[in-house]
Amino acid sequence: MKCSALCGARELLKLKSETNLIIMANRIARALALICALALAAEPSVSAQDIKAAKSAAVATLGGAVITEEELKKAAARDLQQLELQRVQFEANYERSRHAILEKNLSRLLEEKLLEAEAAKRGISKEQLLSQEVQGKIKEPTQDDVMAYYEANKQNIGQPVANVNAQIQQYLKTQNSNKARSEFLEQLRKTYGVTVSLEPLRVNADAAGSPFKGPEGAPVKIVVFSDFQCPYCAQLTATLRRVMEKYGKQVRLVFRNFPLSQIHSNAENAAEASICAADQGRFWEMHDLLFATQQQLSIENIKSRASQLQLNMDEFNSCLASGRHADRVNQDLLAGARLGVTGTPALFINGRFLSGAQPFEEISRIIEEELKSASGILKSASSRDGSAQRQPSSKRGSQ
Repeated sequence: MKCSALCGARELLKLKSETNLIIMANRIARALALICALALAAEPSVSAQDIKAAKSAAVATLGGAVITEEELKKAAARDLQQLELQRVQFEANYERSRHAILEKNLSRLLEEKLLEAEAAKRGISKEQLLSQEVQGKIKEPTQDDVMAYYEANKQNIGQPVANVNAQIQQYLKTQNSNKARSEFLEQLRKTYGVTVSLEPLRVNADAAGSPFKGPEGAPVKIVVFSDFQCPYCAQLTATLRRVMEKYGKQVRLVFRNFPLSQIHSNAENAAEASICAADQGRFWEMHDLLFATQQQLSIENIKSRASQLQLNMDEFNSCLASGRHADRVNQDLLAGARLGVTGTPALFINGRFLSGAQPFEEISRIIEEELKSASGILKSASSRDGSAQRQPSSKRGSQ
């Protein structure tokens, strides 16, 4: 009994000791929580005003004056925009150059194999084959050919024909040689049934609201980035007019502005003026007049063109003076840069890039390829539809 009573007393003392420890621990925890809360309350909160102040942080001081980061970025806006254009142009041109390398080397490999196969078939060397089928069939350019080329390109040549006669003759001979080789290789492609599955590189160059000619559903869409002060753009304009005359409703032409203001001081004003004319439904008429008189594109001359078109001059002058369409022109510039446009003119035929004042024959060649491709897709779709329509009748007949 005594032993039992002593043990009970010891257990009671132990229980009281543990209870005191728990109470003390709770008090310490509450004290720590209070300290943390006070510390957090003492920290300053980040307000919208603080963020704005950080954005307007000084990047330089002189005396009592301050130059803020925001002020610096505003002053550098034009240069930063040019840098951004260069960045996106580089990215686009990398992809284009990569694809061009693949196309070039595929063409070279096909050419080598075709010539090897045909030479082996005839029991001669590749050199003998080319001598027979290419060198032996090159047409020597006549003086009439030289003069016809000179007259067609007199404005760009800018020299008397006597000074450039030999160069033109050599150029035409090279062109004839390339044509003979190309025609022979095309013949071999057909003979050996060459098929190429490497698709041309395509990009989306269209923009809603851009001036256009031709139906929306045309199988071929040409988007041109152009500068009203660029002589090569004026040259291409005549070529595109010929394209539209030949292909009619098969082609849709879309125009986008790409003024090279660094070298053409009036190009940006002309670009904005064209859109101001578009507001009155006369874009293409203004387009043609600006290109026809691209050596006289001062503000006063541009207004004279608008008056010539009998536009509402109060509305046109207000539009041009306000810079209402400057953002629209900048959007075209940035869009062109993203597509890798660095100069004018630049063409995208169903998204396929062509640079410079390309001749009618080259543009026509690509259009024909695109029309052929579109025709093949339609025939394939028609065949699938016909097969699908025949299946139910076949099933009913089997029943």
